[in-house]
Amino acid sequence: MKNTGLIYFLFGILLLAGCTCTPSQEKTPVDYVDTNIGGIGQLLSSTAPTVSMPYGMMRISPTTTPGINDRYLADKIYGFPAGGMSLMPVSGTADTIPDNYASMYDHDMETATPYYYSTLLEKYDIQVEYTVSSHAAYYRLTFPKDAPAHILFSLPQNATMDPDNHAVLSGGNKDGWGRGGYFYAELSKPLASSKTLASTQSGRGSATQRILADFVPDQDGKVEIRVGLSGISIEQAQQNLQAEIPAWEFDKTREQGRKIWNDALSEIEIKGGTEEQRTIFYTSLYRVYISLSNTVEGDKYYGSFDQKVHDANGHGFYPIGAGAAMWGNYRTLEPLHLLLDPQEQVDLIRSFITLYETTGTMSAINRGLSGHHIIGVALDAYMKGYRDFDVEKAYEGFKKLQMDDTFLPWRNVPQTPLDRFYIENGYFPALKKGEKETEPGVHTWERRQAVAVTLESTYDDWCMAEWARVLNKQEDYEYFKKRAHNYENVFDKRIGFMAPKSADGEWVLSEKEYSPIWSGGQGGREYYTEMNGWIYTFHVHQDVAGLINLMGGREKFVDKLNELFQAQFEGYNDPPEPFRGSGEYLFNALMPDQTGLIGQYSQGNEPAFHIPYLYNYAGQPWMTQRRLRDIMKLWFNATPLGYCGDEDNGEQASWYVLSAMGFFPVNPGRPVYDIGSPIFDEVKLKMGEGKVFTITAKNVSAVNKYIQSAMLNGKPLNKPWFEHKDMVNGGTLVFEMGPRPNYEWGSSPEAAPPSSDF
Repeated sequence: MKNTGLIYFLFGILLLAGCTCTPSQEKTPVDYVDTNIGGIGQLLSSTAPTVSMPYGMMRISPTTTPGINDRYLADKIYGFPAGGMSLMPVSGTADTIPDNYASMYDHDMETATPYYYSTLLEKYDIQVEYTVSSHAAYYRLTFPKDAPAHILFSLPQNATMDPDNHAVLSGGNKDGWGRGGYFYAELSKPLASSKTLASTQSGRGSATQRILADFVPDQDGKVEIRVGLSGISIEQAQQNLQAEIPAWEFDKTREQGRKIWNDALSEIEIKGGTEEQRTIFYTSLYRVYISLSNTVEGDKYYGSFDQKVHDANGHGFYPIGAGAAMWGNYRTLEPLHLLLDPQEQVDLIRSFITLYETTGTMSAINRGLSGHHIIGVALDAYMKGYRDFDVEKAYEGFKKLQMDDTFLPWRNVPQTPLDRFYIENGYFPALKKGEKETEPGVHTWERRQAVAVTLESTYDDWCMAEWARVLNKQEDYEYFKKRAHNYENVFDKRIGFMAPKSADGEWVLSEKEYSPIWSGGQGGREYYTEMNGWIYTFHVHQDVAGLINLMGGREKFVDKLNELFQAQFEGYNDPPEPFRGSGEYLFNALMPDQTGLIGQYSQGNEPAFHIPYLYNYAGQPWMTQRRLRDIMKLWFNATPLGYCGDEDNGEQASWYVLSAMGFFPVNPGRPVYDIGSPIFDEVKLKMGEGKVFTITAKNVSAVNKYIQSAMLNGKPLNKPWFEHKDMVNGGTLVFEMGPRPNYEWGSSPEAAPPSSDF
């Protein structure tokens, strides 16, 4: 009995020696990605478990129950798309009613990764697998043995089968964004027979033919399908397939995709943190990589702006509107893209310039919410040293945006009197109480958003001043420098908030009437954009020093920030009817976009993203560190509810990636990063040409969130910011972390991040 403990010990050693598992930290980056995070949305949309290559054209996720926006909660699959076609495998006696082809599926029987997806169609006992390349997809379908095998194809009306080879389908038409309306499909087994079902209307209004095809699977019950897609032609779709997936080798194609994703995600290597934090981080990074599609095929691309095929001349092309919506992207997504792949950003800017040269305006297709923020995206790249684009032509297009195009949200209309008013008077006029809209260009539902339009445009005016300065256009510099101060015109010193002003120069609301929570109607859209006065009062990221002065100095500014993070639904003048006494209940109906709340701070929408970092400008960087840790802990998790607002095509994700690493671009266009509170022991960010910028956080933990000291490239750093040039050639940023704030670090007025240059 004395040897029992030794026996058990040796037995345990043998068990461990035979175990094939590895510690979680040894997982590769792609193993952390959970594509179902965010599958239950907080408002408009949820994420999809998209299988795609980084910046790829081929993007696949299951077509789930129509009308259920929270895709993770949909219990049925209706098909699997691939470019201009869709397929749904069925077995047994095939029904002739299309709606009956849907099958239940179970997430516990699902594998969802960036490069590979698999699920069981429970109704038919069919295993569906697929993987992709940049312009092609590869399906492997495993049917139950001894059961009739069918595939329901949904095809454009012009789709045909090769008369000499009943294993080839092709068809399609021009796609609105140039991301692939043509397809060329090869089947591992020819159709044994087929019948045409009733046509249906596609989402674009065109008729879709439905063909039920019968197959004789191989002895393992398998049928495979390879599909190439193209925005140019069927012939190009065939070439794309043959170039990227030339053989019937599913496992090889899947492993190639896995390697591509690991290489891309490994551009940022992390150590430490929790399993959940690593999962959120790499899932968010995956979302960043699929936020845009490079539509170049064989060094050509289809331009939806003129319906012509163009030479790419060795560059990528990103169709405007297919992910390139600059209202939110400029804040975090594009600065992160620039760090990950500067060439992608240069090509994005070149795409906008091509749009301008062809159509005469950069907003010809992509006219979203307020602001012309491609100006800032391009400036950010230029100021960080990435300048391989026609700068003079870009400036010409940018100036036209700010002088000749409309500022109205969601409108692609000629310049209106309201736009001229902004140019001549320095603010966008709001309607008076009870005044009816007289300008036909104003979107009926989106309204004027007068304060937001002013503030968003003022940022663009600052960018224009910076462009004019670096291009030695002195007259333009002086002009736009003046316009860059237009935010001052909508700051109501009586109440301390950014507020609406009518065309006669009077404040629309009295001190008693104004509420930073409730004023502005549905979504705040009379005065703001999807957010309220609390959020937009801090929307002066290009001149935080000027905003601090407007509010009466650093102490009052910090008090205002603290109040924002604590403000509840009552107070600030009682809410107007019908919201009086309603608190949070009717606030959610009035401001549905304002989710992820901490007080009135809203992590769920982009205009708030920079606000936690503003303490750095007022001498309290420890409060930035505290707020950021609260936000990351409260509003990001590794579940289908993992994003606290619309993920918005990589924007929530990019905020998390940057903040988790420990830095953030408060003002894109100024080559500076604000320091936050890193959550990982070590981050290695590859800067190209073998250069690596390493961020080390010693003693970091959930408790040790506060920076005690810092060293940048071997020298003491006593300021809560650094420059892009400090990292671009590689280097180190080392933090000592602790459980209590160091009130001295980065707090002096001289340590504040740079703000307005004039």
